[in-house]
Amino acid sequence: MLAETCRRWLFVAALLGAPLGAHAQMGQSGPPAVTVAPVTLTPVTPSTDYIGRIMATDRVNLVARVAAFLEIRSFKEGAEVKKGDPLYRLEQGPFQADVEAREAVVDQYQAQLENAELTLARAKMLLNTPAGQQSTVDSALANQLSIKAQRMSAEAQLAQSRINLGYTDIRAPIDGKIGRTAVTIGNYVTPGTGVLATIVSQDPMYVVFPVATRAAMALRDEAVEKGGIGALVVKVRLPNGRIYNQTGKLDFLDNSVAGGTDTIILRAVIPNPIVAKGSDDTPARQLVDGELITAIVEEARPVMALGVPRAAVLTDQGGDYVFVVDDDNKAAQRRVTLANSSPAPQLAVVTNGLKEGEKVVVEGMQRVRPGQPVAPQPVAAEPGPTASQAETK
Repeated sequence: MLAETCRRWLFVAALLGAPLGAHAQMGQSGPPAVTVAPVTLTPVTPSTDYIGRIMATDRVNLVARVAAFLEIRSFKEGAEVKKGDPLYRLEQGPFQADVEAREAVVDQYQAQLENAELTLARAKMLLNTPAGQQSTVDSALANQLSIKAQRMSAEAQLAQSRINLGYTDIRAPIDGKIGRTAVTIGNYVTPGTGVLATIVSQDPMYVVFPVATRAAMALRDEAVEKGGIGALVVKVRLPNGRIYNQTGKLDFLDNSVAGGTDTIILRAVIPNPIVAKGSDDTPARQLVDGELITAIVEEARPVMALGVPRAAVLTDQGGDYVFVVDDDNKAAQRRVTLANSSPAPQLAVVTNGLKEGEKVVVEGMQRVRPGQPVAPQPVAAEPGPTASQAETK
């Protein structure tokens, strides 16, 4: 009986304890903790994006200068070559034989010339004797000059034969990366065969992009104020969206406007250093000739703009947004517009949607619900200098 009574009390206590525990847990919970950072003014260099392409500063199409069979290909397709490296060798036998034949002709005329000079000398010696005649001297002189001219012609033909022999050895005229070969060993090539292979230089590279005439004139005027067109900085956004880690400078503004598009071509020079080497020691570089990129032209003078930590910016199908915490510690979703450029990778520059001094959530966004209260904690460091700090600098 006592045991049964104890079991009943334990059962009642369990029933009463469950809601009490739940109420206790609810009483301990509160607004989610988040880390916030202030919206601050930071110096930013405005920039404009243009669609452009990477182009090699030098490009060479290799062609055959003489007609012969292709015997040797000395390069690996896709490798980098140095100026003077052997690339192709054509059949040399017929050209070597022609050189030797021309050398023999030159030697023949040289022997005849030496004999003609001796004959002329004898005729001049006899001129003051009864046996000498002026006509004999004149004839010997004419023969000597004729043979000398024939020797010079033979020497010119020998030089051309040696040039043709040299054309059978095709070497790299520039440093660069060589592409696919269009002709394989054993084929007969002529000057009309076309391009055998193409070499494009690698470092530096050109960034070429069209700009609307009005914008191009504004860039030109700004460059004049800053000291020349080379003072304008150009950055490159790669096809994967990443900003290339080298900067370039404008070096060319075309001298005519494309009538169909009312644009003018601008060009910048940008480094393209080796970033790695493959297992076969082939250098790897980031920029490729013909690559479609975005050219980012920065203006000469920086301006003050609103900045927030990059971590505060979220993106959905509607675009970019942040969570703003008001004076009542309630979070609200706010759509923002970001600038193309930023003074630091960890900083996002906001052109629309925020005001200086507002607080945005940088950590704990997954716990935030729009319109609900939060427990904000200040971030350890601000994302950028304030307006007063920027002016001091």
